[in-house]
Amino acid sequence: MAGVDLVELWRGGMLESVHQGHAVVWDAGGMAAAWGDPEAVIFPRSSCKMIQALPLIESGAADAARLGPEHLALACASHSGAEIHVSRVGAWLKAMGMADADLRCGAHMPQDKAENRRLTCSDTAPCQVHNNCSGKHAGFLTLNRHLGGGAEYVALDHPVQQAVRAAFEEVTGERSPGFGIDGCSAPNFATSVAGLARGMAAFAVPGSGARGDAMRRLVAAMTAHPDLVAGETRACTDLMRAMGGKVAVKTGAEAVFVAIAPERGLGIALKIMDGGTRASEAAITALLVHLGLLDAGHPVVARLLTGPLRNWRGLEVAQLRTAAGFV
Repeated sequence: MAGVDLVELWRGGMLESVHQGHAVVWDAGGMAAAWGDPEAVIFPRSSCKMIQALPLIESGAADAARLGPEHLALACASHSGAEIHVSRVGAWLKAMGMADADLRCGAHMPQDKAENRRLTCSDTAPCQVHNNCSGKHAGFLTLNRHLGGGAEYVALDHPVQQAVRAAFEEVTGERSPGFGIDGCSAPNFATSVAGLARGMAAFAVPGSGARGDAMRRLVAAMTAHPDLVAGETRACTDLMRAMGGKVAVKTGAEAVFVAIAPERGLGIALKIMDGGTRASEAAITALLVHLGLLDAGHPVVARLLTGPLRNWRGLEVAQLRTAAGFV
């Protein structure tokens, strides 16, 4: 499961680092392209939040709670904990008669610089709404209220997680071989890279009925509100903006990345085996350009892939490149 060379770092005309991984492109005909081992089993981490959000809509819970596109974007988000994220998740909880203590995601300092500075300078501890997964957990709470489950909605045998697992296995087309506990305490079900790409292709070409409607609504919410899915300067937000809302992308911890391209009927999934975010952002950018979904001349391409790496004095010192044989 070592993978193949996908992204390289060159310095002084010499190869310094190599990031290996697996990548799959899936279309209506099945696997359209692959690098590495498509059957490599991975944890999708936060890249599968769209799948985890399906029961929220399919159950009728989202409509019963009158959730709009912003709520659905946050349910799919790994947000930066900025004011636009924290205030909306807080309002979502309040509308349900719930509070921060009802969440089970845990608290961490936000990635957003302004909110981080505000908390630091006021010597205030972060709340659970600052957690990058708080939108997903607000969705879990909404579903849980609809189902009438117990308070510990992240437990593996809880009705919420049983619904998530069923949706996950149906959409990926694979029985999950196991699970791990994610950083936000929810179960994260394993699948193959091919299964994850197959699942993203299902979102790109959704069928009829409740599931198809749920998939369309989630993709539309993500592409309409890329700032809520991640945040300013974040790769997911910048890539979706660069593609004019035509493609939804989502990262996951430990260097997983997926993309959903409805106009082309494509689903993309990749995993960098060393867990390096720099490489996963570069690899998804390379794939999006290769497939004609992202303009090679857009500034985000230079930032994530083709532009020079600079040191603290601003000197150009290194370059990222796609490895020979990859796109």
